[in-house]
Amino acid sequence: MKFRGTALIFLLVSVFFFGCVTIRAENYDHMKQIVPETAETEEYPQIRHETEKQEEAGGDPGHLYALSAVLMDGDSGRVLYEKEGETPRPNASTTKVLTCMLALEYGAGDDYVTVSARAASQPDVQLNIEEGEQYYLEDLLYSLMLQSHNDTAVAIAEHIGGSVEGFASMLNKKAEEIGCTDTHFVTPNGLDAEDEGGSHHTTARDLALIMRYAIKSRTFLKITETREYTFSDISGKRTFTVHNTNAFLDMTDGVLSGKTGFTGDAGYCYVCACTKNGKTFIISLLGCGWPNNKTYKWKDAVTLLNYGDQNYEYKTFFRQPELPVIPVENGVPESGGLEGKASVLGTMHVSGSEKEKEVLLRNDEKIECRVAVKKKLAAPVTKGEEIGKVTFLLNGKALVSYPVVADQNVEEVSYLWCVDQVFHSFFHE
Repeated sequence: MKFRGTALIFLLVSVFFFGCVTIRAENYDHMKQIVPETAETEEYPQIRHETEKQEEAGGDPGHLYALSAVLMDGDSGRVLYEKEGETPRPNASTTKVLTCMLALEYGAGDDYVTVSARAASQPDVQLNIEEGEQYYLEDLLYSLMLQSHNDTAVAIAEHIGGSVEGFASMLNKKAEEIGCTDTHFVTPNGLDAEDEGGSHHTTARDLALIMRYAIKSRTFLKITETREYTFSDISGKRTFTVHNTNAFLDMTDGVLSGKTGFTGDAGYCYVCACTKNGKTFIISLLGCGWPNNKTYKWKDAVTLLNYGDQNYEYKTFFRQPELPVIPVENGVPESGGLEGKASVLGTMHVSGSEKEKEVLLRNDEKIECRVAVKKKLAAPVTKGEEIGKVTFLLNGKALVSYPVVADQNVEEVSYLWCVDQVFHSFFHE
């Protein structure tokens, strides 16, 4: 009986113990399913290890929170990585990058900007300017870019474009000039809106192109790298101090510029330009989380910046190709006599600086050299005449092309030339 009692107790304890283990295991499996959406990669070594392997193989950066993301080479404009980079999405206050650029191009810093009722009535975030007040345009640009004030954006738009609608037309025209292919702006501040042309939107690729365009302006860079700025209205009755909300400026070295954004439709958005180890990268993020996920954009920006730095290096790509000898029909042979055939050799004139040009390449990327010249020519041919071209391509897209030209003149065989050759041949035998 003692043995049976002991066995029964042991059995009950075992059932209880293994039951607890099973329950805990089930809970852990459930946690694994929901954690990746809200937790950071570094908390899970197996995820980090996979990301490292992808980077070593020249793959993608791994997990990103943003619905759309682009990493762009700031020098060439080439997209180095994209996640739904061509998908149109609302982009919130990142719109203000282009608003600022138009103000810099079509206005003057000492312009007087008068506040309208429409500008003063804009929703948060706002500077709280009032109808009838006047401000210098330059001061309002700091309000626009540092603290993303919506009322300021409308005041600037009305001053530059005559109206919000007129300014929106200017925004869309400029976006097209820059190379944007799926951008439609309705408001100067990026607030969700739509008109007969559609809803306010851009793509991660287009947004990166806009930032790439903006950082060519020294004034734009000066404004967006400023940490704090104080100004007054023209009357001097009101004074404001604005602080830069681009926290990425102090998170890593080399940040040139950046602009945050948020609306209910857009979620958190971010676009920035950074330099690292001599390389310039543009990062754009759309739909990068919603409230309670405010820091996702910083994590994605760091991920893409590190990916670009670790996987891409500047390399020269020029190499001298073999160029063919091209026959010239009805041309005078090089010997000058009746014997032989006429031909020219293709040649390229490429400067030393052109040969030293570099392009940002991933380790597994190769440059293709494509030679395209005419199979034959018809006399006469002039020295330096273009007879083809050499193109260097990356992933099927042309990086640069150089003309191939004839290395010498080739005269046409004429009746008089033939008579002359017969005469010389007859009298020299």
